[in-house]
Amino acid sequence: MFSSLATRVLARKKSLAASAAVLMAASGAVLGTTGTASAASPQDIARKIVPSGQYASFSKIVSHESGWSHTATNSSSGAYGLVQALPASKMSSAGSDWKTNPATQIKWGLNYMNERYGSPNAAWAFWQANGWY
Repeated sequence: MFSSLATRVLARKKSLAASAAVLMAASGAVLGTTGTASAASPQDIARKIVPSGQYASFSKIVSHESGWSHTATNSSSGAYGLVQALPASKMSSAGSDWKTNPATQIKWGLNYMNERYGSPNAAWAFWQANGWY
């Protein structure tokens, strides 16, 4: 009887672990080499959103502006997030979770670069010439 119960408990644990892995994958989390869940990095998220021919320029701007920190805040201007939006609340047009979700900030930033400069590549060329974008 004990071995039957132990077998069922073990099977249930495996089933729960598999379900958790599926849910984490669906939510954007990935399993690390230790088997623990870790969130996808902002860079990983950006690679899925930004066109591949524009990613290098997008990445250079974000590296300079925020160091890839989605909570980066400029203490003097109030610019916020990966792309240092000013005012920060402009990013709400991409989603209500703009303060905490790198994907929302990336979508907003890509749209901003496309609308203002034509592309992230053009935004990076402007940044190189002016030290800002």
